[in-house]
Amino acid sequence: MSGLSRISNRRTSGLTLVELLIALALSSLVLIAAGNLTIYAARSFVALGNYNDLDEASQNALDTMSKEIRQTTGLVLTGTNGVSQNLLLTNFDGTTTTYKWDSTSRNLVRNKAGHGDITLLPQCDSLIFNISQRCPSNNFTFYPATGTNTPKLVDVTWTCSRKILQAKVNTESVQTAKIVLRN
Repeated sequence: MSGLSRISNRRTSGLTLVELLIALALSSLVLIAAGNLTIYAARSFVALGNYNDLDEASQNALDTMSKEIRQTTGLVLTGTNGVSQNLLLTNFDGTTTTYKWDSTSRNLVRNKAGHGDITLLPQCDSLIFNISQRCPSNNFTFYPATGTNTPKLVDVTWTCSRKILQAKVNTESVQTAKIVLRN
């Protein structure tokens, strides 16, 4: 073998230290990017599941409240101080149903006479009941009810949130409904 072929074989047979460091740096960047993408995807998946849970609870609460409020023969709103709200319904059979929200417990609880408490909305940050007459004003706002027999519309608004990975995240935007009484 000639001396030239031995030199060229020696130069192409391995990696230099600089080439190895560059390869290590590039592979580290790729692994860091893949790890960040995995963490972001996991957080997004958890947030979507959380949103689905809170949305389902909101839909169930709204269905229950709508059905009972539409069939009530009278209602009274108490505790409108921002700390607690109570909506007292008089049912057609003379029994009462109470919807109670307290800011410290963050729960909307329904109590139907003789059936005990049922939590409709867990982790409810804010809830506002407004009762009004049926007729809207010129700018489509509703006139407040003046007595116990004039309410014909219940406007309910709430916001729910839950901690995701130790960070409080609003995964539920404001939910609102206007429920018209049938009686």
